[in-house]
Order: sequence, then structure tokens, then C-alpha cells
Amino acid sequence: MDHKVAAIILAGGKGTRLEFLTKKVAKPAVGFAAKYRIIDFPLSNCANTGIKVVGVCTQYESTLLETYLGSGEKWGINGNGSTFTSLSPRQTEEGANWYKGTADAIWQNAEFIDSQNVEYVLVLSGDHIYKTTYNDMISLHVNSNAAATISVIPVPMKEASRFGIMEVDENDQIVKFQEKPKEPKSNLASMGVYVFTWKTLRRYLKRDATDENSSHDFGKDIIPALLKDEKKLMAYRYEKYWKDVGTISSLHEANMDLIEGKDELGLYETKDGLIYTEDTRSVPQYIGPKANVTKSLVNQGAIIMGNINNCVVSDEVIIEEGAELNRCVVMSGAKVSNGAKIKNAIIAPGIVIEENEEINLYSDEIVLVTNRRN
Repeated sequence: MDHKVAAIILAGGKGTRLEFLTKKVAKPAVGFAAKYRIIDFPLSNCANTGIKVVGVCTQYESTLLETYLGSGEKWGINGNGSTFTSLSPRQTEEGANWYKGTADAIWQNAEFIDSQNVEYVLVLSGDHIYKTTYNDMISLHVNSNAAATISVIPVPMKEASRFGIMEVDENDQIVKFQEKPKEPKSNLASMGVYVFTWKTLRRYLKRDATDENSSHDFGKDIIPALLKDEKKLMAYRYEKYWKDVGTISSLHEANMDLIEGKDELGLYETKDGLIYTEDTRSVPQYIGPKANVTKSLVNQGAIIMGNINNCVVSDEVIIEEGAELNRCVVMSGAKVSNGAKIKNAIIAPGIVIEENEEINLYSDEIVLVTNRRN
């Protein structure tokens, strides 16, 4: 990475749509693919890009996440000229100034960014599943002399109203941006991945911080302000696998994509580097067929005596003899007792399924299984 870039990962949201999974855990620390955490993906992407300055903005249930982040050693972002740090909301005599929005999170850490003597800031979300390097996007930004470059991905038109939508000209320069438009005229959706020229962004953040009517958000405030002032904004077209795993169904779907013949993520391919995590000892999980395991992704720390089909099973899981699971994500430390049958479910960490329980056998909807079942 030749350019002077700082990456700031926004990892402070509550993640309420993940329900019980984020009751005591920050969304970026939620498990994925039997041995990873969601935050592993943007951090590994930064490492594989060669970015030397990485800050992670934490807030909600930050203790576990900050402990997991440590010094950045898991992703190789420590030492050798690298700077890695957790960025909590600013503390004053009056208390903590909680991040008011995505833009405010960057503004509260402007002094840290200034101290790193960088020219560009890469802003990332801590809760997306994708595997890439950011070199091409950063090069596009630098070579086009843009104030901001936004990574975009095409979505079905019927879903476009859920996203920030870009309209671009023939050179992919952004001419219009709408946050969740009722009648979208484009299907180019913002991925929440931005490259900014720091000097320009800093001015807009400073102005935004004093605006009492602002929601202090990139999509709602900063991007529209840049466009209003006719600053150059470029769209970077992302064409590989990307998923926002902010809901139970999308988290389940992303896990199933790994084992149902749709592994566009290329989790174990070396192109763009590997995804690094705390569990460095386990070999890539085995994928069936096996006597009682069909087309599944299973951590080697799990004990499987029952029958599983199209499942993702984390470490320290026990599935007893006679249990049957189909299209399930079983999180760390869960136990499925003898004779239980479960379909289309995420089983939360540490949950015990009793003998002969039957859960969601006749529905295609995805359910989250906790000890608070009715």
C-alpha cells in the first residue's frame, strides 16, 4: 500500500435485529462460519490490503469486542510500523459522548487520524461479510482526484428502497444520492464502504458537528453536503460476494451460502489473502459427505454423533446420537440432545436443546433458538 491511508472500522452499533445474539455481545463479535467472528472480515481485508493504520470504533457491549481485538496480532496489524487501536467514545468530566452517528464517530477521533499523518481515510462497517482488498478502490479515488469514493453493488430494483442509492454518469461519477428512496431510479446501492480525502472530509465533519439539525450520518448528511457543494464523488463498482448480516435471516443465509454450492466468498481460497481469526489452530472445517454429516461445515472442536444435513457447526458443540438437524447454524457451546429434530434455525451460543424436542420442522422461515422459546 503506497498511499497514506488510515482505515476506521465502525463497530459500535447495537445490532438489535439480531435479537438475543446481540443482547450481551456487539454485533461485530457475533460468530460466523463455525470459527470466525464477523469483525474478522474487514480486519483481514485491511491486513491483506497492506493498510498500516487501523482504528476500530467500539461502543455497545464493547468489553468483549475490545478484548477480542487485543493488539491486532490476530490479523498481523501490530508492530512493523503498524498502528492498531480501539477507539471508544470520548470521555470528559461530564461523562461519555456516545457516538451520535457514523460521521460523529469519525469526528470524535479526528485527533487520532491527524496524528497518523495520512492523506486518505477508508471508512468500513464492522458487520459485513466479504473478502477483498481495497487497493483498486483506493487507486480509483487517488487517480480521479475525488473528494469521496463510495463502493456500490447492484441490488434488485424491488429491494433498492432499503439502501442508499447512487445515480452515476458515464464515467461513474456520482450525480445523485438518495437515502432509502421510495421510488429509486437506480439499483446501485451503497455498501457503506468509503474512501475520503482526509483534509476535505475533516472540514465537512467539523461543520456537521455544530449543526443541531444533523443526524451526523454519512449517508444522510455528509454525502449530500458534498454533492450540494459539487465536490467530485466517484462510485467504485464492487462485483464480488458481499452481505450485510444484520438480521437473523441474512446471517443464516450467509452461513448457508458457504455449503449450498454458492460459496462465492471463497473463504479458503488464497486469492485476496485469507480471513484471519483467533482460532489459528483448526484446519479448515471438513465438509461432508460423512456417515452422519452431509454437506456441512463443522469445526473440529465439535462432537457430532447425530445426523446433520446442510449445517454450520461451531466449536464445543455436542450433537447427540439420534438428533437430526437440517439447514441449521449451531453456535459455540450449544448442545442438541438425543432425538431432537430442528430445521431452518440458528441455535444461539450455549443453548441446550432437550431430548426429543421438535423445532420449526414444517416452516421455511428462519428461527432463532434460545432458552426463551415458547
